[in-house]
Parts: sequence; C-alpha cells; structure tokens
Amino acid sequence: MKRIIAAAALTLFTAGLALAADTITLPAKNGNITFNHKQHQETLKDCKICHEKGPGKIEGFGKDFAHKTCKGCHETKKQGPTKCGECHKK
Repeated sequence: MKRIIAAAALTLFTAGLALAADTITLPAKNGNITFNHKQHQETLKDCKICHEKGPGKIEGFGKDFAHKTCKGCHETKKQGPTKCGECHKK
C-alpha cells in the first residue's frame, strides 16, 4: 500500500512539472515580466528553491517575494537580471 501511495505522489509531482508553462508573463505596475520557467527548471534542478510546498503557485508570491527571492538569487549567483528595466518590460 505504501508503494502505491508513493507511486501516486511521484506521478502527481512529475505531472505538475510536465504541465508547467515554458514561459510565464506576470503583470506588474512597472511593466510585464516574462519569466522563463523552463530555463529556471533546467538551471536550478530543485523546484523547492522557489516552490517550498511543491508544484503549483508560489505561496506569498508578489513584489516583495520576487525582489527578495528572485533578484536576490540573481545577485548571489551573478546571473540573470538585477536592474528594474531588465525584468520590467513596458
């Protein structure tokens, strides 16, 4: 029974990854942000870096989260946009 539950959980998890959009456009006051989800999946490999509770929407996602987490990661890794106009496109 435990194996069936584990297999079902793994199937749901991988299905969520397969269904994730390659590119996501997020509306923002200062211009839309186009986020390459596929590139981040391939680079980071660990979904829990952003999705702490598993696949799906990021709980608490918004301006403060994005500026702290996303921009912070870009600064730490010295990769990706860190200036306003590099993310926000009008």
